[in-house]
Parts: sequence; C-alpha cells; structure tokens
Amino acid sequence: MTALVSFTDVALGYGDRAILSGISLDIPRGDFLGLVGPNGSGKTTLLRALLGTIAAQRGTIAIGSDVRFGYVPQREQIDTRYPLTVLDVVLMGRYARIGLLRRPGPADRAAAEQALAQVGIPDLSGKRLADLSGGQKQRALIARALVGDPTVLVLDEPTNGLDLVATTQILGLVRDLHERQGLTVLMVSHALNEVANYVTRLALLVDGNLRVGPVDEVLTERALSGLYGIPVEVASFAGHRIVLARHRDANNA
Repeated sequence: MTALVSFTDVALGYGDRAILSGISLDIPRGDFLGLVGPNGSGKTTLLRALLGTIAAQRGTIAIGSDVRFGYVPQREQIDTRYPLTVLDVVLMGRYARIGLLRRPGPADRAAAEQALAQVGIPDLSGKRLADLSGGQKQRALIARALVGDPTVLVLDEPTNGLDLVATTQILGLVRDLHERQGLTVLMVSHALNEVANYVTRLALLVDGNLRVGPVDEVLTERALSGLYGIPVEVASFAGHRIVLARHRDANNA
C-alpha cells in the first residue's frame, strides 16, 4: 500500500526540548490506525507534527501531495458560547475550498447536508451546537471534517467524556466510514481497550517508545508487558479484547 504519510527517525519537541525521538511511522492509504498512549506520552505532539503545526527537530516527515486531512479536534476545544447552528459548524469545513472571505453557496450547503446525513444527524442541522448532547456534538464535528472531502480522517480523543452507548456508536460510525468509503483513518486516544476493538493497526506510544503493527501482533501480553513495564493480561469477552493490569502477589510485590 502507498504511504500517504511517513515519519523517518523523527525527533519532536518545543524549542530546545525534545519530547519524542527516533519516531518512524508510515500511514498507508486505506489504513485504520489507532495511536494510543497514556496522557502525557506525546500523542498530541506527534499529532501536531502530522498536521504541520510544528516542525521536526530532526528526521523527515513526508506527506503525499494529494493528502487532505479532515481533522476532528477534542470537543473540549470547541467554544460553544457562539450561537452557531450545526449547519454553520459543518460549513466551516468548506472554507479551505471556498476561501475564508467567500460565502458558502448552494453546493457547499448541499455538501454539508450530505455530511450530516453520513453521520446520522440530518435532522439537527438547524439546532444550536451548544444544545446537542456529547455524542451529537461529536457527530457534527466529524461531519465538519468530512465535508472537506479528506483523504485522511484524523480524530483526537473522539470518545473522551462520552458514556458507553455514545462511545460505541461513535466508534462504530468511524469504522463504518472507513469500511464503506475507504477512508484512511488515524484515531488518537488514551483508551486502549476501546480503540483496539475497532482499528486494524495500533501505534502504542509509551515512555517515548513507539510500537506499531497489526492489532493481533501488538496486543499480546508479552509486547504490552514489555512496553508498559508491568505485568499485563490480554483477555477476550464476547469477541472483544480486554487489556488488564495483572495483580502481583502481595508477597512478591
């Protein structure tokens, strides 16, 4: 598969301070990759480099000339004090095509309505974003990313703060977009147990170390125990993988 994005021996940080180093990662066309790591592991730094908001301190980041990112930020970063409707928010995803100083036309509005239908909330276009539930807001932000016709859909902590039902629905929606539309997807999360049951590949970032591979290869007790530095157990229930920290014998602790 053709790599849309390639990190080769990349060091990332701010000023003279390095956060990550020796990062090598390919995102091929059609990939469904979960970038997972605990809070503070450097996921946001890597994501910023991918989106071009910070440059590599060392190494090479190559992005294909035809790559268009559809970025879904964390909901907490969205200011809902402005009385914007859901349609207004989705239309923001067209500005890269029509220009900031131009008004959206009928074709842009039609594209926004179609994006809302793709994520299952066509009836909410006239609602205020602030009045939506967490899951509905997440769908609106995904629609905003889709309306720009991306080649790579990037989601930052898409299930943060959602209940079990909304989490399952959002992850199912993202998987459906990947499978039906062939979208390349990068999903960034700290929730390994959630992401691992939907993506096809994992990139685990722990203590500056990045391990990348198919889920079945990365999600093993040996690999995870070595990466996290604690005994880890990988179990299965009703077809879902579950990762647990194994309790040590108190006498051997």
